[in-house]
Amino acid sequence: MKPSMFPLIAVIVSLAIPAMAAERHMMQSLVPADKLMEARALTSPLPESQEIVKQGKALYDGKGGCFNCHGKEGGGNGPLAAQLNPSPRNFQHHGFWRHRTEGEIFWVIKNGSVGTAMVGFGGQLTDEEIWSIIQYARSFAGEHGPGMMGRGGGMGPMMGPGGGMEGMEHRGPMGGMRGCEGEGCPKPDSNH
Repeated sequence: MKPSMFPLIAVIVSLAIPAMAAERHMMQSLVPADKLMEARALTSPLPESQEIVKQGKALYDGKGGCFNCHGKEGGGNGPLAAQLNPSPRNFQHHGFWRHRTEGEIFWVIKNGSVGTAMVGFGGQLTDEEIWSIIQYARSFAGEHGPGMMGRGGGMGPMMGPGGGMEGMEHRGPMGGMRGCEGEGCPKPDSNH
């Protein structure tokens, strides 16, 4: 290798490492291991409704201040996001909703997450307000969010309903994320 190419390669590698680190955090649960079972067991007491989504939007944009970090469209690109390490969660990313339950999301909003800028909002928001924000935030993912996460069971990070990989198969005509079979997938006749 020519000596003049070394600085270019060093720059490329240094730029790639933070990008890989940020992606690694996308799938990692932010609930402490000793609280994970408790968090996964939590389910929203609120019915799915447009009224709740509207309430969640008002809280996300107002009292909760979620947009400051997560952005107006939930892409993790709010006005403060560039200053945060790790980056705020991107609610538009299908992986965010696929690999955690709504209970885990509730737990992090209420209690915060060590090692991130996510502080707990349990002192500012009621439980009902937090569940409303979650209903609104799921709308950012379109078809990837609510159907994959489910209401209570969810799938959690790399976990099927029984704690293993059973029911996690994703097969279909297009393969990958286009087709879904197994217990963790929405049923064709369900009201999602």
